[in-house]
Amino acid sequence: MSLTRRNVLGIGCMAAAAGVLGLTACSGAAPAAPAQKRLFEIMRSDAQWREQLSPAQYAVLRGQSTERAFSSPLNNEHRRGTFVCAGCALPLFSSATKFDSGTGWPSFWAPLHDAVGEDRDTTFGMLRVEAHCRRCGGHLGHVFNDGPRPTGLRYCMNGVAMNFVAA
Repeated sequence: MSLTRRNVLGIGCMAAAAGVLGLTACSGAAPAAPAQKRLFEIMRSDAQWREQLSPAQYAVLRGQSTERAFSSPLNNEHRRGTFVCAGCALPLFSSATKFDSGTGWPSFWAPLHDAVGEDRDTTFGMLRVEAHCRRCGGHLGHVFNDGPRPTGLRYCMNGVAMNFVAA
């Protein structure tokens, strides 16, 4: 390959882009520790969680997966009651704070007091707020700033991570 002005400029641009991407990847804050690695009131081995939870529940609660939109029956749950953690039965959300966000996942504008913990989530190259069960550390979903009054928050939860207890 002969070194033309175009080739030199192209190589220089690629080198600069690689340097910027490398610095960006290395200079960001470390992602939050996965919920299952921290200490919580309820701690179980991986084998115990797999025995207790369905494969879909395990994938979301312990593996921080996301269920398919519009797949949860809890998205259409409109009775009075409480949404509890599928991993440890801790009450998480009141039906009084549930709203239809149109996203395909059960959404709430506020959790119950001292029910949900939050962590920084930097997966997929973006900054989000991850919500987890305060007692067992199970991944529930994410919190966004586009919810209704009075909080302006949208707790976008995976329905498979919760069970519903009617009032």
